[in-house]
Amino acid sequence: MLYFVSFCLEQYKMEKGLSGSEALELFDKNGVTEYLAKHYDVLHTQGASWLMQDIDEYIKKRGQ
Repeated sequence: MLYFVSFCLEQYKMEKGLSGSEALELFDKNGVTEYLAKHYDVLHTQGASWLMQDIDEYIKKRGQ
């Protein structure tokens, strides 16, 4: 599961043009890491593009 979270963080960072620390701060601030871990069983079967959209939606719902 740690590999999956790292993959999502790295993909998100590249897609948004963020540094690693900026992406990690955004994930931490919005509970994205916990979300990815909690729903790993379903999420790890999805493609990178879908995951990035899902993470964006999750962050927007959190008010960011």
